[in-house]
Amino acid sequence: MAGHSKWANIKHRKERADARKGKAFSKVAKEIISAVKMGGADPESNPRLRLAIQKAKVINFPNESIERNIKKASSADQSDFFEINYELYGYGGVGLIVEVMTDNKNRIASEMRIATNKRGGVIASPGAVAYQFDLKGVVEVARDSMEEEKLFSVVTEAGADDFEVEEEQYLVLTAPNDLFGVKEAIEAAGGRCIEASLKQIPKNLIDVTPEQAQANLDLMAWLEELDDVDAVYHNMA
Repeated sequence: MAGHSKWANIKHRKERADARKGKAFSKVAKEIISAVKMGGADPESNPRLRLAIQKAKVINFPNESIERNIKKASSADQSDFFEINYELYGYGGVGLIVEVMTDNKNRIASEMRIATNKRGGVIASPGAVAYQFDLKGVVEVARDSMEEEKLFSVVTEAGADDFEVEEEQYLVLTAPNDLFGVKEAIEAAGGRCIEASLKQIPKNLIDVTPEQAQANLDLMAWLEELDDVDAVYHNMA
């Protein structure tokens, strides 16, 4: 496996910790509700719900909130959530993928139009930007939980595609279908997984001017403030 060096360019992250935590809590709550709507309220027989609960626990989402959202989802009055990917062109030809989970498609469509009117960018047709990215499983592992050599051996045997060492964590990339098998192998070997999720990885990075970079960052910051937006990915160098 070759070292992976694009991680810092994958996802634009907010600096404000409180806002980031609130967005993460909102996302897992919607994932729990959607999982129950799709497969029932029993995590033993609903792998999607089981994963959503695992992700909730990783970010310290309270157990009582997990149970409350499961019960809420079981109600016929609770709206279901729909997953939508918006594809945009930013400044300098940069591609953006905006992951959305919403219970109102008309609302998010209106908010996306407002975002581009205010901060620029163009909403592209489906597939126009997506081909520039690969959907990958990404497992973040705490460095203090396992020696590098041991982890490398574990994930290689489990079928991981790529491996990178950062200051406080290891990053393990997998094919989408291998994500949870690799995660389970890491945990079985004693590793502590900080997060395991599917993410859009850019195939190539685009160089832009400082002015274009700032304009793209402003656009992404606006998009990330939208309640229905879960993540924004880009291929800007």
